[in-house]
Amino acid sequence: MGKFFGTDGVRGVANVELTPELALRIGRASALVLGKEDRKPIVVGRDPRLSGQMLESAVVAGVASAGLDAVLVGVVPTPAVAFLTKALGCAGGIVISASHNPLEDNGIKVFGPDGYKLSEEVESQIEELIEADESPRPTAGAVGQVLSKPEAVELYLENLQQQVSLDLRGLHVALDCANGATAPYAAKLFRSFGAEVTSFYDQPNGTNINHLCGSTYPEKIRELTERSGADLGFAFDGDGDRILVVDEQGGFINGDHILAIIGLYLLQQDRLPARKVIATAYSNGGLRKAFLDHQGDVVYSRPGDRYVLETMLDAGCILGGEQSGHIVFLENSTTGDGMLSALKLLETRAVQGKTLAELAECMKEFPQQLVNIRVADKNGWQENPRIQEAVARAEEELAPLGRLFVRASGTEPLIRILGEHPDADTLQKVLEPVVRTIEQEQGGSRAS
Repeated sequence: MGKFFGTDGVRGVANVELTPELALRIGRASALVLGKEDRKPIVVGRDPRLSGQMLESAVVAGVASAGLDAVLVGVVPTPAVAFLTKALGCAGGIVISASHNPLEDNGIKVFGPDGYKLSEEVESQIEELIEADESPRPTAGAVGQVLSKPEAVELYLENLQQQVSLDLRGLHVALDCANGATAPYAAKLFRSFGAEVTSFYDQPNGTNINHLCGSTYPEKIRELTERSGADLGFAFDGDGDRILVVDEQGGFINGDHILAIIGLYLLQQDRLPARKVIATAYSNGGLRKAFLDHQGDVVYSRPGDRYVLETMLDAGCILGGEQSGHIVFLENSTTGDGMLSALKLLETRAVQGKTLAELAECMKEFPQQLVNIRVADKNGWQENPRIQEAVARAEEELAPLGRLFVRASGTEPLIRILGEHPDADTLQKVLEPVVRTIEQEQGGSRAS
């Protein structure tokens, strides 16, 4: 990771860490790097959080100051910007969003002309210009224009409709739109396939995004699905690139289950290149066992959807994702897309003639525990001898069937500990000393 870019763009508290001044420099530097060849425009979209308008204005000013036009598409899901960047033939795309993070945060993600997130090499070039920019400044008619094209999102929605063959008549779905970027579109999309839709948290006002709703509050969509009498429930996050599902029996279907359900079906149809899917170390061990049982396999990438995608491209795989619900269907999209994931899951359900609850039985989860420790300093834990001793001891006690992963968050002051073992009691007993040691050494406490 660089000085500004983390695992998912530039993040921080809006107007404190992610200031308009920094946003302007990011917009300008991105335009200078991505538009240096043919001066094509930059697509700019955002989620509905209040600070988005402030940062959008700054980003656009930066883009125009570099002599490129900025195409404003308004409040749209992150994958819409990725799609439109390529569909409209633009030099790049910029999304202003902090995804599932709380209201006070915001972020800036940048896509290349192919609709993919930028490589670390290109991000480094942008960072250099953020800090030291001596590039010429166009004047008069050479300054970039600001073009408002909110109607462009219809191209994205039409593309989603073309990605699946689906008839949802007779199916009732509940949607939790997190008061985020999917709010104006999700219900309309599902209804276009014939579904009965009950939509919740679809009235964003700038300050209610992700507030006690969305994919990070799983019990909420379960409650809403039951209350509305819906057959299934889908919860999106603030920028619409991840999803959580509630099946017909009220069970949760996360990213691992989606990979298992769709991946194993493609495997059976001999439509899964290399007979593999890509997941991260945070995925449940039961996912790999399910694929091994069917003569397939799971390849693990570093945590983060950008690394999932990189590994997919390197391994020639078409399906990958994270337990959190970021799923990449490389034949259909260049990035994670919650609405696309929902449609592909429903398509697999229809083709196999089974309920999602029945399909989810293809994977048996190992007990898993994730502990987030909010720390004063997330750096240096790798070199701390007490922490390393505690981790090594835990790994030995969990072997051979269990696993332990410790990493610092790329976007928050957290150290995450994930443990996994076939026996839940053993897992909890082994994890506690590791948690206590990190709390003591890094000045932290367990996050809620």
